[in-house]
Order: sequence, then C-alpha cells, then structure tokens
Amino acid sequence: MLIAATGLGREVLATVRSNGRYDVVGFLDDDAMVGTDVDGAPVLGAIDDSGQYTHAFFLVCMDSGRPREAVVERLSALGIGSNRYATVLDPSVRMPEGCRIGRGSILLQNVTLTASVTLGSHVVAMPGVTFTHDDVVADFATFAAGTTLGGGVRIGRAAHLGMNSSVRERTSIGAYATVGMGAAVLNDVPNGETWVGVPAHPVDRGEFSGVPGQL
Repeated sequence: MLIAATGLGREVLATVRSNGRYDVVGFLDDDAMVGTDVDGAPVLGAIDDSGQYTHAFFLVCMDSGRPREAVVERLSALGIGSNRYATVLDPSVRMPEGCRIGRGSILLQNVTLTASVTLGSHVVAMPGVTFTHDDVVADFATFAAGTTLGGGVRIGRAAHLGMNSSVRERTSIGAYATVGMGAAVLNDVPNGETWVGVPAHPVDRGEFSGVPGQL
C-alpha cells in the first residue's frame, strides 16, 4: 500500500512493478479523490484508513523527510509498527555485502552503494545518488537526483540534499538541515540550517528575498 499519490509515489509504483517483489494494492491519500486511478493504481481512501489493511505492507511516498516522519507517527498511532513497512530497491541498485538499509526506505534507479554504507528507515534516494564507503544516514533523510557523498559522511535525521549536491568526505549534515541544488559542502552543516552555493555556505535571511524557488 502506497501512502501519498505524489510524483515519488508514481515513481515507486513503476519501480515496484518492474522488480516484481510486491503487488501494489493501491494508494491512500488525504488529497486525492477516492475512486480515481493513479497510473492504473486505485486511490482507495485517506491515510487514516490504513488500519483497515491488516495484511498489507506500507510505503510512505512523501517527497520530504518531515512529512514522511509525521505520517509514520500517524500510522504508529493506528497500530502500524515498523515491521509493516516495505523496502523498495530499483533492480539497478546493487546491495554489496556489509551495507544495511532500514525498513520503509526507497532507492530509485542507479543509486550506488560502495562499501559499508548504512541507511536508516524511511530514507529516500532519487535516481543517480552515490553513497561512498562508511557513509551513515539517519532516518527520513532525502537525497534528490545526482547527490554524491564522499566517504565517511554523516547525514542527520530528515536532512534534505538538493539535486546534484555533493558532500566532502568525513563531513556531517545535521538533522533537519537542507543543502541546496548543486551545492558543494566542504564543512559540517549544523542542525536545521540551510546551506547553498559552491563552496556551500549558510543562507543569509535576505539572500534570496523575493526570488522564490532558489532551492
């Protein structure tokens, strides 16, 4: 059962269909109209209807870590524990010995894990993301397409790394931090901060005033 009929949800649906490990029952979504189809999969109800599907595995397809975290908390209140989450890897993803991936995580096309990579639960990696040796990623982190981590990088809970960003080896990104598109991170990013640019630096509150969509 896919939670949220988002763009990510459609990508996950295509991935699940290509690898054949699961059958998709349908979507649950608070915004989509019940009874419609998304790429051939039915929208069966709202998120709070999850408790009706007692034998299904779930996958939360929200695009960002904070909303995924909030939905997992809602599902927990409905009695859906950690053992009820699927993990989806595109067939192009190779899982070397010594790497670990938590439940509820999603790895799309051509994601690379080299050696001793540890990904937490409900992590999302879009196409072309590279995790190098000894990277450790906390729960709910999100990696947009083309993100690259050097070796020994630490990524905090629900951090968000923008498209084609890169992180220097042995550097850390704090919990709930954001790294902008194309940024090159050379120093540790504190919890909750937004960094952009090459080299990456903290965002000045007025830096992008009146210019939406910079991240």
